[in-house]
Amino acid sequence: MRIYFIILSLFFCGLSFAQNSISGTVTDVNNQPIPGANVKVVGSSTGTSAGFDGKFLLKNQNSFPFSIEVSMMGFTSQTVVVNSKEQEIVVTLSEEATSLNEIVVSASRTPERILESPVTIERMGLKDIKNTTAPSFYEGLENLKDVHFNTSSFNFKSVNTRGFATIANTRFMQLVDGMDNSSPALNFALGNLLGVSDIDVANVEVLPGASSALYGANAFNGIMFMNSRSPFVKEGISTYMKYGQTSQTAAGNNPFYDFGFRAAKKFTEHFAAKGNFSYLGAKEWIASDDRNVSNGAVDNGGIGHANNQNYDGVNLYGDEVSVFVPNVGQVSRTGYREQDLTDNKIESVKADFSLHFKPWANDFEIILQHKLGFGNTVYQGANRYALKNFYMDQTKLEVKGKNFFARVYRTAEDAGDSYDTRFAAWNVNRAAKSDAEWFTNYATAFQLSGAVLGTNAQQSAANARNYADYNIKPSGLPFLPTPTGSPRFEPGSAQFNQALSTIVKDADFTKGAKFQDNSKLYHADVNYNFKDLVKFAEIQVGGSGRQYEMNSKGSIFTDYDGPIKYNEYGVYTQVQKKFMEDRLKFTGSVRYDKSKNFDGNFSPRVSFTYGAGAKKQHNLRASYQTGFRNPTTQDQYIGLDLGPFALIGSAPENLTRYVETRSVSAAGQLLGNAATVTMTGENAYNNAYTADSYKTFAAARAAGTPLATASSLLVVASPTLVKPERVQAIELGYRTMVKDFSVDLNGYYNTYNDFLSQTNTIAPLYGTAGASDGATALDNGDRRTYQVYTNSKAQVKSLGLGAGLSRKVYKNFELGGSYNYSQFDFDQSSDPSFEAGFNTPKHRAKASFGNDKLFKNFGFNTNVRWNSEYLWQSSFIDGMVPENVVFDAQVNYAIPFLKSVIKVGGANLGGKDYIQVLGAGAIGQQYYASWTINP
Repeated sequence: MRIYFIILSLFFCGLSFAQNSISGTVTDVNNQPIPGANVKVVGSSTGTSAGFDGKFLLKNQNSFPFSIEVSMMGFTSQTVVVNSKEQEIVVTLSEEATSLNEIVVSASRTPERILESPVTIERMGLKDIKNTTAPSFYEGLENLKDVHFNTSSFNFKSVNTRGFATIANTRFMQLVDGMDNSSPALNFALGNLLGVSDIDVANVEVLPGASSALYGANAFNGIMFMNSRSPFVKEGISTYMKYGQTSQTAAGNNPFYDFGFRAAKKFTEHFAAKGNFSYLGAKEWIASDDRNVSNGAVDNGGIGHANNQNYDGVNLYGDEVSVFVPNVGQVSRTGYREQDLTDNKIESVKADFSLHFKPWANDFEIILQHKLGFGNTVYQGANRYALKNFYMDQTKLEVKGKNFFARVYRTAEDAGDSYDTRFAAWNVNRAAKSDAEWFTNYATAFQLSGAVLGTNAQQSAANARNYADYNIKPSGLPFLPTPTGSPRFEPGSAQFNQALSTIVKDADFTKGAKFQDNSKLYHADVNYNFKDLVKFAEIQVGGSGRQYEMNSKGSIFTDYDGPIKYNEYGVYTQVQKKFMEDRLKFTGSVRYDKSKNFDGNFSPRVSFTYGAGAKKQHNLRASYQTGFRNPTTQDQYIGLDLGPFALIGSAPENLTRYVETRSVSAAGQLLGNAATVTMTGENAYNNAYTADSYKTFAAARAAGTPLATASSLLVVASPTLVKPERVQAIELGYRTMVKDFSVDLNGYYNTYNDFLSQTNTIAPLYGTAGASDGATALDNGDRRTYQVYTNSKAQVKSLGLGAGLSRKVYKNFELGGSYNYSQFDFDQSSDPSFEAGFNTPKHRAKASFGNDKLFKNFGFNTNVRWNSEYLWQSSFIDGMVPENVVFDAQVNYAIPFLKSVIKVGGANLGGKDYIQVLGAGAIGQQYYASWTINP
């Protein structure tokens, strides 16, 4: 082994002796350094980047003379011939008047100018990252045209591009260095929790529309690529420190901290490595909406139990437990605020390490990378989930070259100490007093208050709640028995803290709130471009394969007897060809995908771009493509008892895997039924009524309608087993540079079929749906509510328009603006219970104004965003999201001798708290100061 290391050392020493080192400086036309400028030997993969002062040192093995190419996004590239080591190299780059000449890869899986992209694409480069007004680059993505955020938590933001998105945006895909960083169990990206740090991100590309033809089923409504910086190009140690304050009406003023470092070293021309670490700590945007919820939507009912004995606050949990009490009415238990059920502390830790090998003097590279992220946040799905010590990691091996790549990676997650806040509240209440005890206490005190004391309904309700909650007898009723059970546990009390601590560690939802998950996914994909072998057109072929491994120990999925695995794969090809002196470009691609439980799907895409004008500066584009979305792991295999109802996935095998035992009423037992019955997913899908018809039936029975007559109002449910959702997308666009104006226009029209949706069914515990015994079971209260996963019969259509303009208005001052229009439509009568969940403003406008070189080393930038009000629909709650205006700004100052940039800024300056997600915490104001060294 010692001899091996000696030989290896001599080998690398030999390499170093053979190297030619050159140095130089990169500046702009004002003689200001351009940090981060890329310097690369032409015809080789050897390269480096300019430091903070614009200086670079490049070691290479080429003999003189050779050429170097110097480039930087936003500037015109230059090629310089180097004849000797002693040559003084000073490269002056001219700033481009437009960003339309920037190079992107994601639109066609091959490098091309944004101007020539066959589809709409948005890009954030190093210059944009530096100038962002947002506290982080990820939050700054919201200032891009076509991008809207759904914010669930301080550190959990979900990207929405073409609508039909909740926090769980399973229609949008997010890749980090080529890896899909969605949760294996949830099937959507958790914001930037496992992403890239601000000092390691190289660029971000966003394709807002359907991208299934190249990227598969999950890129149904768009895809985002976050690419990190290579240690072969950007070496050294970089760090940033950020301190600031958040301000929110519910949470008050609180500090936040964000810091990180990056270390990268190119040891030789053949080997480099890098590592990153970042930490964020803050106070949560507290969710404190106390409006009343009725039938799953915000209503104008009285706030608080003093005004409404069946009060159910949006962000109060435990008050969902509601019972109809004869001679009293519908009554709910007293709930707990969300802020009482969590510590409201946000933490996010990210780290990654990678080794990069270049065995030969070309673009061939082998990368071994490991990423991990863990921390605390809040996710909003059917309930609000406190993700505590949540952990995800990814490990990747990639081999890539000039015309190909092949990669394999694994994603694993651990739910840690995460729990459901709604179940936590229910079971804290039950730890003090069972539901049966509480409602019995309430009914007794309510009726006696009215009968003996002559109180009205509101006074009787107050007496009853005091009696049921705190065991306090109403004055004047000393003969009332002492209530059973303990008084309500007050938030912060020792009893409350002990009960909550026990409940969040228990995965049995009948008495706990913890959910478990150790799911994984394994993925491989490969691509080859034949452009050096085939000359008449550029042809690419590729494919991918994935295996999901669900492992929730029966707490989420029906994997109580061991992990559930299923596979999917896809193959694709693409052809690009230019005609008419390279003015007309044709792009055609088709992809075939197959998943275990579904038939295969073909996804074709055809696009044309045409460059008009003397310099081909007027680019017109048109594309047609189809896409599809496979049902998620939850759509197929969830089996979750949420108390009042259960979620049942519709994979054929899942219907029999879900099993539960339900108690039959005394009335039902008198009919000859057993005291308990066994229910499966078959009952939910094949022996149930629609929820709407049950409500009509129940109302009729409450009004005294005979059972036989009311039974005719029931409608047998017939949900189909879920299948892939399909979309046909047409897009038109125009990009150009007119004098000093950069113009980008686009429009789209989408048609969705087999829209994935959920619906509720009501299954009788005995009897047959559609027969008299089934109606009798419902009338006796012997029923079970299920949420099932299916496809809507409605055809959904959406359309949108986007316009982006930017120009230099005076010297280096840059003004930009964008507008987006979005809407959707479907025939509600074709599926009366269907909710589309578009969750996107009809109108959005954004503007920016700034100057990154206002004077020496000083720059500033401002952004403003406005959106109209819009309807929010989700499994948690429905209601309107108000319009809002948000103003962000920052100033930055460079200190060259310290290789540092100081930035001071704020988000939502002067604005009021606003929401993007109904049920989530209102977003307040953020003020920050940061110090970045060697950015």
